[in-house]
This record gives sequence, C-alpha cells and structure tokens, in this order.
Amino acid sequence: MQQDKHPEYRPVVFRDRSAGYAFLTRSTATSDRTILWDDGETYPVVEVEISSESHPFYTGKARTVDSEGRVARFERRYGNEGGDEGQGAGASG
Repeated sequence: MQQDKHPEYRPVVFRDRSAGYAFLTRSTATSDRTILWDDGETYPVVEVEISSESHPFYTGKARTVDSEGRVARFERRYGNEGGDEGQGAGASG
C-alpha cells in the first residue's frame, strides 16, 4: 500500500439527529466537531439524518403495500381476458 494515498481510518462517532442515537465505529469520514465518548476519549462526531434507530424499515413502522388490493383492482378492470395461452382470439390451431 502506498503511503499518503489513502485517507486516515480512525474511530468516529456517528450521531442520528432525529433519534439522538450515537454509535462508535471506524471510518474515513472527517469532522471538525468532537464528542466525549463513554470511554473518556474524544472522537470526531459526524451528524447523520437517518440511521437504523430512525429508519422506518428497521423500526417496524414501514408502510405495507396493499398488493392484494392492486391485484383485485387489476382483475376487475381487465378480468380474465388472457385465459389459457393459445386459446384466445386469433390463435391458429
């Protein structure tokens, strides 16, 4: 690995703005802001808009898609016009 080509990989705290959740990990992200962590060390802190603590998919608050309603609406609109393959209008046999 060539020296001075890669960014510094160091401990960084990521803090979710909406949930107030923070976690310590290693990253190349940089920040001018710092935070005093639970272990007594000071780390750079990167503010994020969304994390696993606030994302609807991970929190279980995601909307479910009404796929059954879509299928029923499609069948009402178009019915069973397709039928079996090769049996419809214009089929040569």
